[in-house]
Amino acid sequence: MDTFNPMELSPYRVFSKAEWARLRADTPMTLSAEEVQQLQAYNDQVSLEEVEAIYLPLARLLSMYVEATQALHATTNRFLGRDDGQIPFVIGIAGSVAVGKSTTARLLQALLSRWPTSPTVDLVPTDGFLFPNAVLEAEGLMERKGFPESYDLKSLLAFLHDVKSGVASVEAPVYSHLTYDVVDGETIRVDRPDILILEGLNVLQTSRLSRESRGIPFVSDFFDYSIYIEADEEVLHRWYMERFMRLKGTRFHDPRSYFHKYADISDDEALTFANRLWNRINLVNLRENIRPTRPRADLILSKNAEHRIETVALRKI
Repeated sequence: MDTFNPMELSPYRVFSKAEWARLRADTPMTLSAEEVQQLQAYNDQVSLEEVEAIYLPLARLLSMYVEATQALHATTNRFLGRDDGQIPFVIGIAGSVAVGKSTTARLLQALLSRWPTSPTVDLVPTDGFLFPNAVLEAEGLMERKGFPESYDLKSLLAFLHDVKSGVASVEAPVYSHLTYDVVDGETIRVDRPDILILEGLNVLQTSRLSRESRGIPFVSDFFDYSIYIEADEEVLHRWYMERFMRLKGTRFHDPRSYFHKYADISDDEALTFANRLWNRINLVNLRENIRPTRPRADLILSKNAEHRIETVALRKI
């Protein structure tokens, strides 16, 4: 009797780093080591070698998807006898706090924008669509910041609808990690890009929406491709704590910082406070909302304790 192997039913094909690196083919490297370093988010680590092994093959795959999707849209327009113009290709990037979403998004933006076809690539973090702190405080949601209910989902859906509809000069709000709040009056302007990268904690969420959503159920319905970045809970916890302590010695000393009052407390007090934030907010959000969306991703990047991507899981069905 044949032995049942559950991996045979997995919707993903898993590649080791070496296997994935071979899929780069002859794609040229267009970033320098200095540029890679500049694109790293705070407390993240990525090497030029990893960009060559992981991100170049991924950029190659995404470029193929963009070209194929644009060709499909052109075919549909010919069938309808109309020209709706080019529809932006939207990439969603999801994952926990401190996992490195921003670094991945910036690297892909840089690599894709330097592709031979010179596409326009815009990047929008969903942090800007968080409700302002004043609203969160009034609604008792400050300790749920980053949870699905803390986002202005109606505005985020409207933004994506306009981008996908080819509307010119669509604006997205901006979030400051210094003041820990949405910046009043400041926006990111998105003007019919070839590619839009949207990164955030809960972009693959499938929470039930209100009737006001008018039949558009999920943010991810606007995605042409989605990426989930993961690491073990213990590793994410350590990265979060390390980042908090680095910020304590740097940005927290800025009087404008939301966490300025924690700049001069002892390291032990800071660690206790950061640990409480992780366990009470970020870990709960990861377990309840973020990690359950993992199976919805088209591609999964799995990191080890040294911030290195060990495996790439590519959806095959």
